[in-house]
Amino acid sequence: SIHFNAMLTKIGIDGQKIWLVEPQTFMNFSGQSVSSIAKFYKIKVEEILVVHDELDLPAGSVKLKEGGSSNGHNGLKSVTDSLGSNNYWRLRLGIGHPRMLNIQQKVVDFVLQNPSKDEKFLIEKSIKNCLRTIHFLCQGKFEEAIKHLYNTR
Repeated sequence: SIHFNAMLTKIGIDGQKIWLVEPQTFMNFSGQSVSSIAKFYKIKVEEILVVHDELDLPAGSVKLKEGGSSNGHNGLKSVTDSLGSNNYWRLRLGIGHPRMLNIQQKVVDFVLQNPSKDEKFLIEKSIKNCLRTIHFLCQGKFEEAIKHLYNTR
């Protein structure tokens, strides 16, 4: 949608209307799209789930949490600034950090390159695991989603 500067679609899952949003801005400005859509459709901050890469988790790890700092992630900082709150949910998908992997590479270059074959396998496996929690997330059962994510690694 040009109006929101995002690719946007509405789907139904478990009787819930879910908006899937992919901002089409630079990551550092992704909060503009999220905030505009939330305001227009009257979506509460605590009903928002942001899925993002996470350098501080090993490739294939997943963490679901509500609130917290942006931890240096410029996309999260933009979302927090635009919403005026950090009380949204985050699904953190681990991609590893170059220093964890003993790679002498700048972070910006690391996050823009394709993962290794082994890392890609782990990341794809974690995404499939996350997809199995969608019904919990759509029903607002975040604690059950967390239990499922951590018990099926």
